[in-house]
Amino acid sequence: MEIGFSALPTDYSMDIATVAKRTEELGFESLWVPEHPVLPVDSKTQRPGYPPGPIPKWYADQADPFVSLARASAVTTTIKLGTGVCIVPERSPLVLAKEVATLDMFSGGRFLFGIGAGWLKEESAVMGVDFSRRWARTREAVLAMKELWTKTASEFHGKYYDFPPVYSFPKPAQQPHPPVLIGSRASRVFGRVVEYGDGWFPTRVTPEDVRQGRATLNELAEKAGRDPRSIEITVFGLPADPDEIRRFEDAGADRAIVPESPWPGSRDDGESLAELERIAEKVLSYDDP
Repeated sequence: MEIGFSALPTDYSMDIATVAKRTEELGFESLWVPEHPVLPVDSKTQRPGYPPGPIPKWYADQADPFVSLARASAVTTTIKLGTGVCIVPERSPLVLAKEVATLDMFSGGRFLFGIGAGWLKEESAVMGVDFSRRWARTREAVLAMKELWTKTASEFHGKYYDFPPVYSFPKPAQQPHPPVLIGSRASRVFGRVVEYGDGWFPTRVTPEDVRQGRATLNELAEKAGRDPRSIEITVFGLPADPDEIRRFEDAGADRAIVPESPWPGSRDDGESLAELERIAEKVLSYDDP
């Protein structure tokens, strides 16, 4: 079971470079940052899986994930770097493919591409996305990016994205491309993962959800002629609780990401690093008796 750490880069948090360097030193397998480009002031959408209430302000505070992870990559050498998650339909696949490939190249093949379609209807509208078709756009965007990552001259002709043969460089360091981990709890996510993903990336789920999801993924993969072992499960947003992590591992998860919400730390590096070390002490030795 791999253990990752979810950070929240903002203008008031600990420098993501400091977080990245220390999480690598402590032994975390991966570092993850979220994405919300904007938070509409009058949002009425309720967060899936959470009690009713206003959306916390930190959703508006987060820095760009690719710039943040690029900064993290410059001070690390082994820790993997992931988006948790990138909202794909709110970006151009032509630009996004280059950002992903560039980060993967500069990090030496350490990027993990966690993706989603967005849950905040008002944000989708502001970003020019038809909320009801966001997953269809996501599918096309991923398929288009795979062409851009793997072909010298790439072209794509779909309903939402259409471009003639183009050159797009650099190519990712990982071949054929960084893992695409699809974040969703919807029942249709399993078909999406098998069709165009490399892993399921759920949050706010139970070990039983993961157990059932693993079985469904295995069944669908076999029907599609795909090796079920090529699909991993990463559970996002777990508490720093060794027993809880162990339950998810027993259910079939391959990676757990802590803590429950992305961690900002504070500009008091001493206090924040001590907190980070306490979390690491709890979760990185969870196999010990």
